[in-house]
Amino acid sequence: MAVYRGFDQQELDREYSPSSEVADFDAELRAYAVESGRARRELPGYRELRYGPDAPELIDFFPAARPGAPLHVFVHGGFWQELGKEDSGFPALDLVPLGTAFAAVGYGLAPHWTVERIVEQVTSAVRWLVDHAAELGADPERIVLSGSSAGAHLAATALLDERLRGRIRGAALLSGVYDLEPVALSYVNQPLGLDPARAAALSPLHAGADALAGLPPVVLALGEHETDEFGRQQAEYAKALRGAGVAVHELLVGGRNHFDLVFDLGKVGTVLGAAVEALRRG
Repeated sequence: MAVYRGFDQQELDREYSPSSEVADFDAELRAYAVESGRARRELPGYRELRYGPDAPELIDFFPAARPGAPLHVFVHGGFWQELGKEDSGFPALDLVPLGTAFAAVGYGLAPHWTVERIVEQVTSAVRWLVDHAAELGADPERIVLSGSSAGAHLAATALLDERLRGRIRGAALLSGVYDLEPVALSYVNQPLGLDPARAAALSPLHAGADALAGLPPVVLALGEHETDEFGRQQAEYAKALRGAGVAVHELLVGGRNHFDLVFDLGKVGTVLGAAVEALRRG
């Protein structure tokens, strides 16, 4: 029996299982942890910052060598229930040597934290970084916000905060989920507990043209090896953004999948790295 857009339950669950498109899911996640650990050990000046009173409200910060550098803010994925900032510092290995400061945002995970509370935490973290950029040695006029998978959803939702309007130079959203209706109908919802009304309210795709208007330029990127639903989500969000007058650069990155695409964020010579560099330059 179809439960969403012609998918039966098994098919829908597979569409929201990006690990089905990779040969070794565990190896992908190990690479996050190993390279993030290397960033903390090898990059000078690394420190952990607190942006709020609750235990998970922490940021791993990697300064650039010179003051006044651009700042790249990254929100990790994990379907709102896995991973952490400790697994998310690896892009700093590429970005910091290029003269860009890097911040990996930590937040609470489901089921202990609701998706609404997670959204609040990430938005608060981004606001805190914007407010404190100068004292961290970064240029508050050159901040790029990025996120992968559920992190792209969280970053896209943070962009809707009125207090951040005009304060983010651009956004890079990778393999994102922008409509939570199918998520609420899939296996992913077990720890989230979303109902249809909450899923709709939490969906950037349904924010409306007035809310989307005035957002900064957005890069939307997808790996070649992703399920069809992630492609549909990106295409529909791109259409909504363009309809609101937002500048959108869509990418389909050959050879990459849902998990390793993020390794290109700061890599010179990659299509994603070039697009992110263009955002920093404005």
